[in-house]
Parts: sequence; structure tokens; C-alpha cells
Amino acid sequence: MKKAKPKSKSPPRARQKGAGRARDPAPPRRYKFQLYITGTTLRSTQAVINIRALCEQHLPGQYELEVIDMYQQPDQAALGQIIAAPTLVKTFPAPLMRMVGNLANRDQVLIKLNLVDDKLNRMPA
Repeated sequence: MKKAKPKSKSPPRARQKGAGRARDPAPPRRYKFQLYITGTTLRSTQAVINIRALCEQHLPGQYELEVIDMYQQPDQAALGQIIAAPTLVKTFPAPLMRMVGNLANRDQVLIKLNLVDDKLNRMPA
């Protein structure tokens, strides 16, 4: 008769800290925007006011807004291939998105930036 080999005992697994608990929520997404304007024209000023108000309401503390005056930094406009102003460019998160105008239509801006839930995305019948 063969002798059974003794089973090796492995040390009990150490319980990981926080195991069994829900994971911490992911850090909030940070949005990055570039707003190309042409000086202090009425449309440029309105675009700056509109996008700042929208971001403060819907993305407080979660966005970076770089305002680029095409008159003072024409090379930046050329690099961004900007041909009209004001133009808002969302550079992060992907996908890249561009909007031209003074950004007064908040609903349209929210939809394009993907900041509204499905209820608001539905078109009226």
C-alpha cells in the first residue's frame, strides 16, 4: 500500500485592504478647451462669457480653458487650422470637436460636448 503524501499547507491569503468594498469612484474627467477669438469684438466677448458660464455650471473645477487671440497669436490659429472666429475646440477628452460662433445656444453646445443625459438628447416629436 502506498502512503499518501501529506498535503502542503499554503499560508492563508492575506485579506487586501478594502476588499469587498465598492471601488472608489474614478477621478472626475478633466476637459480641455481652446477658444480662438479675434480681439475684443462683441462676438468674441460673448463667446468667452458663454463658454465660461457653461463650464462653471456643468464642469466646475473640471476644465481648462485657453483663450487664444488670433490677432496676437496668428501662428496658434494656423497650427489649429482655424479659419473662423470665435471657434471653440475641445481637445480632451477625445474625440476632437470644433464649434464656430458665439456659443449662445447652450443646448447645442451641451449636446456637442456630450454633457447632457439621454433625456435631453431626444428630439421633440
